[in-house]
Amino acid sequence: MVRVCAHICIFLCFFVIKDTFFVSSFCHFSRTKTTPLYHFQPINSRFTPVTAVFQTHRLSLIASGRTYLFLRAFSFMPVVGNLVVDQDKRASWFSHKAEIAKPYYYKVYLADHDVTTEIAPTERAAQFRFTFPESDSSYVLLDAFDKGSYVKVIPQERTIIGYCRNHRAGVPENFHNYFIAVFDKDFEEVSTWNGWKVQKGSTENKGKHVGAVVRFKTSRGEQVNVRVASSFISPEQAKLNLKRELGDDSFDKTRQKAKDIWNRQLGRIEVTGGTLAQYQNFYTAFYRSLLFPRMFHEIDKDGKIVHYSPYNGKVLPGYMYTDNGFWDTFRAAFPLNALMYPKQNAQMMEGLANTFKESGWLPNQIRTGALLVRMHRIRCQRNDNQAWPF
Repeated sequence: MVRVCAHICIFLCFFVIKDTFFVSSFCHFSRTKTTPLYHFQPINSRFTPVTAVFQTHRLSLIASGRTYLFLRAFSFMPVVGNLVVDQDKRASWFSHKAEIAKPYYYKVYLADHDVTTEIAPTERAAQFRFTFPESDSSYVLLDAFDKGSYVKVIPQERTIIGYCRNHRAGVPENFHNYFIAVFDKDFEEVSTWNGWKVQKGSTENKGKHVGAVVRFKTSRGEQVNVRVASSFISPEQAKLNLKRELGDDSFDKTRQKAKDIWNRQLGRIEVTGGTLAQYQNFYTAFYRSLLFPRMFHEIDKDGKIVHYSPYNGKVLPGYMYTDNGFWDTFRAAFPLNALMYPKQNAQMMEGLANTFKESGWLPNQIRTGALLVRMHRIRCQRNDNQAWPF
């Protein structure tokens, strides 16, 4: 444990979690993030529509200069009543007063559908819990997004499998984010869609932008749980990630485990002195510092560390981390990681070496499937007309 005075500030990130564009629940440095997708609306508005709840590999405000950036994402959305799959038309209004946003847990009430959605994360998986009203037309939609996607519903196993390929950068031809979603309630009806056109009774679809729909009959307050995991290696690895990280845990147990992890990580620094506002500022920044870089490696059936290389399309041994911009993180993030997380920092360095081996470049910024290469030296990093010593 490290003790510091409250006035010492970790490099500043965004302040109040739920007032930023992204409200994300995740485990530190985790491969997967879960977050709601807000419709385009001022984030400080009292009411904001939600169009989906994502499981994404990457969410970033700065990586491409875009307002938002989701990569390798698929999403879930509960809908009640008339089935609508179009992203804009299925959106539901919500109020931040009906929202709980914590690193280890997210909860929101979707007013248009009278559904409460909850999320509890792990490193490569998550549990979703939907609390429905009384209805014969309670749906859960799985959207695999554009750039090429595939879904298959297996009713006898209460399962949806598939892959998504959405990205904003060059990736190998064999790039896929494979996913598996296992429900705890039998399906009354299944459908898929392709290009927003619903095909009732269909259990499988493949195309530019496809998705799946499962319908339930629910009583008021009935909860439907979904256990979700993904992998960049194979469908079998996604299933293994699900079994290894969620096992037979209940939603509440997964949430408690995530909470315990965050308490351990944030508890590594004990702050004394200062005001409550300074504590909030410090620990929020500390939390944000654990958002990037993120794991891209997985653990195979033999317990070995392996990763899908977004540079050459091969499955290779060793660690891989991604989504990191060295032009800023060398100043404070990596010194902090070296001090507070020496084991994981060493893994990050191995991942950086693997990036060089597999791409031929030591990058200025690592993004999955793309490297931003400027001048990168051992003792100095140059960005445009500025240079800073390490």
